[in-house]
Amino acid sequence: MSLKNKEMLALLSRVEKRNAGEPEFHQAVSEVLESLEPVVEKRPELLDKGVMERIVEPERIVKFRVPWVDDNNRVHVNRGFRVQYNSAIGPYKGGLRFHPSVNESVIKFLGFEQIFKNALTGLPLGGGKGGSDFDPKGRSDGEVMRFCQSFMTELEKHIGADTDIPAGDIGVGAREIGYMYGQYKRLRNEFTGVLTGKGLTYGGSLIRTQATGYGLLYFTDEMLKQAGKSFKGAKVVISGSGNVAIYAAQKAMELGAVVVALSDSGGYVHHPKGIDLSLVKQLKEVERKRISEYVNTHGDASYTPGCAGIWTIPCDIALPCATQNELDGAAAKALVANGCYAVAEGANMPSTPEAVEIFLAEKILYGPAKAANAGGVATSGLEMTQNSMRLSWTAEEVDEKLKGIMRNIYKSVSDSAKNYGMEGNFVAGANIAGFLKVADAMLAQGVI
Repeated sequence: MSLKNKEMLALLSRVEKRNAGEPEFHQAVSEVLESLEPVVEKRPELLDKGVMERIVEPERIVKFRVPWVDDNNRVHVNRGFRVQYNSAIGPYKGGLRFHPSVNESVIKFLGFEQIFKNALTGLPLGGGKGGSDFDPKGRSDGEVMRFCQSFMTELEKHIGADTDIPAGDIGVGAREIGYMYGQYKRLRNEFTGVLTGKGLTYGGSLIRTQATGYGLLYFTDEMLKQAGKSFKGAKVVISGSGNVAIYAAQKAMELGAVVVALSDSGGYVHHPKGIDLSLVKQLKEVERKRISEYVNTHGDASYTPGCAGIWTIPCDIALPCATQNELDGAAAKALVANGCYAVAEGANMPSTPEAVEIFLAEKILYGPAKAANAGGVATSGLEMTQNSMRLSWTAEEVDEKLKGIMRNIYKSVSDSAKNYGMEGNFVAGANIAGFLKVADAMLAQGVI
């Protein structure tokens, strides 16, 4: 797929020139603009009134240093980022990622994607993202606490319950959220819902930890049902072993699937009889160990160093839940050759453009990240609602609301693709459905 509209092509060229050396951001903008070509053909005012020009440019980027002291009294300096991308339909909302790969390009691509993902939920949430190149792996609780306190000392100047509400992402779990929330409260002397993913004792929501994984399965289940298929008896391969992967695996098993593989950054485990999820939870959530330890308990499972080979395992359904661009063209071809009929993304932009083209060309049921993994931010929105109302919903109430949101996302995505002559293309459908809500709000608010 490539842009044909001259004005859109010129816009993409300006984006690439203005944001030189940012390949992840270029990839995200290119994919969205290609999907939106039929929309601007029908609605030229979106170009005439500068909506397209404005939506690719962040409203604000905050970049700062984060000095902290390790357990040996040595000073380290990391970089912190917050991209407040678009607030047309609500306050900025999006996670914080702590990982060595974090840079401005990665944060901008994630923030840009977040605009449309948040719009798809139906909740009044704008798009933002943030993080740092700090790596919490191997660090003591004291080191993580001191880093988080330093990070929040600067970030708190730019966020608030009605301005920008961060959440967790890769490398930012309950521990990190707790430390950051404590520092925010200490600096501001106020108890508000400024962060989501909080602990249940101080304003968190039930189901939030499971939400992205559960939401992925609810979306995929709806996608399968509409195609006359189901999870029952299906072999499923899932990359990753963090919250998204673990709870996607749990829900897949509840729906009757056999999950045969999981991975971490070191490699992957293949267990043909089905993954022992209780062991994975013990290794990853309690002991914080590598997934390679799995084979010490299960001799009939195999561990392979390196992550790319996980997609060569024969499966019916593939759920990439690790990181961006983990599934390339060769992996997509391997999945198709082995009979995979559905791919849905739990991570952000885990499939390369070549892989996506293969899935669409081969008529694979393909759920793109901004639709399929919106369950996390949807439940963050529900946590914000509970905080504002000073109450807590039961797990059943939150889960039921999450199911409804994910089913509505599928319908919105499917209908939008059909309405613009691309039935079954959920990449285009997700981009169009999310974009139209934001674009109409931008037009109503004037040139800002």
